[in-house]
Amino acid sequence: MYDFLLILYPWIKSLHVMAVLSWMAGLFYLPRLFVYHVEKATIGDQLDQTFQIMEQKLFRFIMHPAMLVAWGCGVIMVITPGVIDWSAIWPWSKLVGILVMTWFHVWLGRKRVDFETGSNTLTGRQYRLMNEVPTLAMVVIVLSVIVKF
Repeated sequence: MYDFLLILYPWIKSLHVMAVLSWMAGLFYLPRLFVYHVEKATIGDQLDQTFQIMEQKLFRFIMHPAMLVAWGCGVIMVITPGVIDWSAIWPWSKLVGILVMTWFHVWLGRKRVDFETGSNTLTGRQYRLMNEVPTLAMVVIVLSVIVKF
């Protein structure tokens, strides 16, 4: 089984990188949509409905599947022998970054539902500030993996 994982490792890692890129694109774009949604649309108008469709499709058809593939490939890489030295700090700091990104993904999903129900209370400025969360998580993850501190 583990020999099989070693053979597939470059393919799994490639798929992981593609999924993470797709997921990150969504994590950056959805909060921007929320900024425009809250600043330009009125509850129930045509623009509100258009933003809701865009947000729902981005979340359901791009972000969520990409997150699941990224997590799945990541778990496969973790169980591949010789890939991770758990005595080092970098796998743990990467895990913190991944958990922050996953939390942010879930938070965005909840905010999307707030727009659907007309109960959004956040401002464009607040969404702009929250848009920095995936950037910070990305910095931690990339430095963890590349520098291996």
